[in-house]
Amino acid sequence: MNSVRPSAPPLAGLTPYDPKYLPADALLSANENPQDVEQELRQEIMHEIKQVRLNRYPDPLANDLRDMIAEANGLDRDQVLVGNGGDELLFNLALAWGGPGRTFLNLPPTFSVYEANACLTNTSVVNVPRLPDFRIDEEAVLARLSQGDIDYLIITSPNNPTGELASEEFICRVLETSDALVMVDEAYFEFSRLTMRPYLAQHKNLVILRTFSKAFSLAGVRMGYLLGDAEVLREFVKVRQPYSVDAVSQAIARVVYANRAQFEPGILKIIEERARVLERLTRIPQVKPFPSDANYVLFRTENASQIWDMLYSRGVLVRDFSHAPYLENCLRVSIGTAEENDLFLHTLRDAIMGKCDVRLPSARQ
Repeated sequence: MNSVRPSAPPLAGLTPYDPKYLPADALLSANENPQDVEQELRQEIMHEIKQVRLNRYPDPLANDLRDMIAEANGLDRDQVLVGNGGDELLFNLALAWGGPGRTFLNLPPTFSVYEANACLTNTSVVNVPRLPDFRIDEEAVLARLSQGDIDYLIITSPNNPTGELASEEFICRVLETSDALVMVDEAYFEFSRLTMRPYLAQHKNLVILRTFSKAFSLAGVRMGYLLGDAEVLREFVKVRQPYSVDAVSQAIARVVYANRAQFEPGILKIIEERARVLERLTRIPQVKPFPSDANYVLFRTENASQIWDMLYSRGVLVRDFSHAPYLENCLRVSIGTAEENDLFLHTLRDAIMGKCDVRLPSARQ
């Protein structure tokens, strides 16, 4: 039969997440760590991988890795859950706490996948937009929660793509105001140095999401994890895919987590470069950078879409949010190496001052 039934109704009008995976000299669009895993550690990883039985299924829950993470955070194994990147755990949140007749509270602008997951699971979405400077409208959020119909919300701290931390006091007020499940997405907490981990024992409705993709240079491996109440995490286990984290990824993650202190100098360098990039951006006419506690900086400039083209024509790939709601004329640049950051800053200044012509076909076409 040369026809097929329509796909599921929630897919109608839904735009797939597109990270703009494009070749460039300076890859500054995906908030990756600019430094790969060092060679000595790679050798240890290869040794660990050689021990993996490829003909056997992996440990379904990655218990050895869970034990390591639990010990480091002063928790029990059943208070940790590992996933195939943070993305799997975000979708599991929508599966476990969303669905028909249930409601997700969103705080745009933020990571667009949150709302997409809610739509895919037929979860109602209530948006409480952030203030013009991208801070959370705290009183509006608390007022909406007081209505008692919110099933879950996600507070990203630092927020992606805007970069600012959520107030610790505000998150505590949210946890005390409502019985909604509150996920604090701490994908970038190593760059902010602040975490809600100390509050886990006090609040059963708190779960914390973290990732190996940023600070630990493992974006290509796909490894994320949750910290939370054991009973809450058992609900996540019910909806997760079996064997979602493969044995090779588990082996790599174990080595990296055991040696995570080796990444600290690189993290500090990124924090140092972030301050330098922010300061340099303030010197470029017509550019307004926003403060950041993560490994990226959001900035606003006129004709941002054309500026993106000019940057890319010179081999600099940044993220274009200029047509996204609440982010008009905004671009986001990840903090790269000092050389990559200098190339970006020099090229951006040339583009703003009209000294940069587009020499390559636009990647949008």
